[in-house]
Amino acid sequence: MLLLQFSTSHYCRKARLTLGYKGINYQVENLTPGLHILKVKPLTGLTTLPVLLPQMEGKPQAIGDSTQIVKFLESYQPEPSLFFSNPEQQTEALMLEDWLDESIGTATRFVYYHFRAGEGKQIDPSLSSQIVIGVVRKQYGINNASVELATKRLTIALEELSHRWQRSEYLVGDHLSVADIAAAALLSPLALIPQYRQGYPWLFERIVKIHQLCGEALPPGL
Repeated sequence: MLLLQFSTSHYCRKARLTLGYKGINYQVENLTPGLHILKVKPLTGLTTLPVLLPQMEGKPQAIGDSTQIVKFLESYQPEPSLFFSNPEQQTEALMLEDWLDESIGTATRFVYYHFRAGEGKQIDPSLSSQIVIGVVRKQYGINNASVELATKRLTIALEELSHRWQRSEYLVGDHLSVADIAAAALLSPLALIPQYRQGYPWLFERIVKIHQLCGEALPPGL
């Protein structure tokens, strides 16, 4: 299998964690932001990454979107499972994943790129890095007002995740699920931001543990 990705994307990290947890051998191809569209759109009709190429007879040529990749991998290799046989738990896990994907992953992106353009600029002050950061900020409308809203959204999200992870080792049920994978991936960029590292040590302990379970290299900052 071949995973087309941006090396720094937290949505691509979600796909890698899933592949790693299931012990599936794969390779990655890192694409250049902007130019990636020339390769990705003919394959999926989308302009986003990750994209998984199963490279197997009888399987789809390409699968776009991290959620669809997780579903494909779950059907391709059911064990160890990230889903539940219990319908209520399965619904809860998928709802959490969707919330993390559509709301919290986006909020993380806003806060992270705002930080990288300001006090976090020294992490990589190179011209190429700053150009990419500028493009992302313009593409998604990242400004002071949108970052303020994203910060509030993250505060609420981290309170909810804290309650769940204090009650149990897992967000849903009695084993690692797609909800845990999504949380560990989509919140991982916050590891480079000092206020989050200092304020939520429990979060990064859990992110580290999930990465270790999945055999995935730790995100920057950890």
